[in-house]
Amino acid sequence: MAKKTPAYPGLRTGRGQVLAVLLSNRDQAGAEPLQGRVSLAAIVKALKRKYHWPIETHSFPANTADGRASWATVYSLPEQVIATALAAGGQDWLDSRKD
Repeated sequence: MAKKTPAYPGLRTGRGQVLAVLLSNRDQAGAEPLQGRVSLAAIVKALKRKYHWPIETHSFPANTADGRASWATVYSLPEQVIATALAAGGQDWLDSRKD
């Protein structure tokens, strides 16, 4: 099966906000822009399946503030994917979000 070229979601959507963070290679401490409407995991799933972004997922055990065991997940794009995307119009897409 041929590898599909990643596509960009709407500029001011939750998917667009998450992709912008991944492309800028910044940490995101939570999903505040989403305001509880949809989970970050659901957005990442859509970016992977519908928009074809090769997002990597790393989960690890963590403790909650009240001492319970939990899992934390970190999402990222490989450095080469970021560099290629930015050079092929991704930087223009990011810049257009600031208008």
